[in-house]
Amino acid sequence: MANQVATATATAAGPTPTTLTRSETLYLGALSFACIALLFRTLEGEGEPLVASLALSGLAFAATFASIRWLGPAFIKAGFKGRDLSKVNNSHYLPECMGAVCAVVYLLTIIVFIPFPFYKDIVVATSGGGNRDVVMNVEFVEKGRLLHKFPHSKLASFLSAIISLQSITLLGIGDDLFDIRWRHKFFIPAFASIPLLVVYFVDFGVTSVVLPTFLQPWVGRELFDLGIFYYLYMAALCIFSPNSINILAGINGIEVTQSIVIASLLALNDAMYLFTPYPHPATDSHLFSLFFLCPFLGVSFALLYHNAYPAKVFVGDTYCYFAGMVFVVVSILGHFSKTLILLLIPQIFNFLYSVPQIFGLIPCPRHRLPHFNARTGKMEPSVTVWKDVKQPHPLIARALRLLAQFKLLSLKESADGQIEETSNFTILNLWLFWRGPMREDQLTTEITIMQTAVGLFGLFVRYRLALLIFREDNLSINSAV
Repeated sequence: MANQVATATATAAGPTPTTLTRSETLYLGALSFACIALLFRTLEGEGEPLVASLALSGLAFAATFASIRWLGPAFIKAGFKGRDLSKVNNSHYLPECMGAVCAVVYLLTIIVFIPFPFYKDIVVATSGGGNRDVVMNVEFVEKGRLLHKFPHSKLASFLSAIISLQSITLLGIGDDLFDIRWRHKFFIPAFASIPLLVVYFVDFGVTSVVLPTFLQPWVGRELFDLGIFYYLYMAALCIFSPNSINILAGINGIEVTQSIVIASLLALNDAMYLFTPYPHPATDSHLFSLFFLCPFLGVSFALLYHNAYPAKVFVGDTYCYFAGMVFVVVSILGHFSKTLILLLIPQIFNFLYSVPQIFGLIPCPRHRLPHFNARTGKMEPSVTVWKDVKQPHPLIARALRLLAQFKLLSLKESADGQIEETSNFTILNLWLFWRGPMREDQLTTEITIMQTAVGLFGLFVRYRLALLIFREDNLSINSAV
């Protein structure tokens, strides 16, 4: 769905720019110079990995912004192109699969960042603070210059995250190349999650969950071990998160904006643990999360500049898989997967709402994106026409009428009671049914506001309402724990 052979509103943006303007060159150059200076400044101290991550994120933004401009013609020449059919005057092609550029820049940024979170450990692990020629005590030499103190498990988690993200990027590019059908590509993220789950098993291995206080007297314990079912839960999350971003797609900017909102809320969640009395038990886990989220936000904002209405490029399936896997990586290795679920409530609703069409209970067109009315220049709910196919099963027809009665579906019937058409089952079409036809940029804005509001409410549930059924919260645990 994120391929968007067609998407948008009103008048198309015109041919995609292929060079940077003078002002853009100056701004990106100044940003890059400031980030490089900040990066070298961190090396004069103790590494300061979070500052280094922010500096590299700025460089990632500049690199992604410029690369999208420069590589656009090459993508079109290679066949990665499409028209924005939800606009008038859309005869020119726009480059597709530009999310692959973001993913590659992001991966290179994360790889360059590897030494920074381990800077102090690398210095300690070498004699004389980095001078390998200093004479050392025998006990240190036998232990390999204090290498036994190096946090190998932390490095393993970092590398497993990179391998999973590399895998999902390759699989996403394969999907953009061969346009794999939904029934085949649904489980693609499961393969990319294997390195992640293996390292979690070896390094952490916790499969217990805290029971709500009202269940503890019945079960007789506070913790309940799910065993292998916990890994099945994490595997399901690995499958769902990337696909959920890919399902909520079809209009300019929607894939990127929802990803930026989710990443920003996750970063906000992480930041709350930086202001607790150190050492807080969860601080390192949330710092790990920020190291991956900051560069992601950098490359995503650069992509959004080009994909926002009116779109100059299309993101492709690669970005959707890549973004969803970033969220999975930080939530599993950061040990806050339930928080991620609260931030994915709109995506969960969209998936559940789409189930009848995804699993073939109702005819599902190749693309279910909203319909563009060229006369009004506004988006309208796209529909499934039943008069050209057999009528739905009586039970399904009854369910469709029930959904229409509760204003969850647009349904049109003939005079003799035959169902003629129903709106497609996506949250975008449902929103248009509720709010009426609107411009594409307005639709993207309203969905983004809804995603933000629901996400903030999810964090409120996580840190306030959850205390109604749990004794304590991770954020309230002090350093003495």
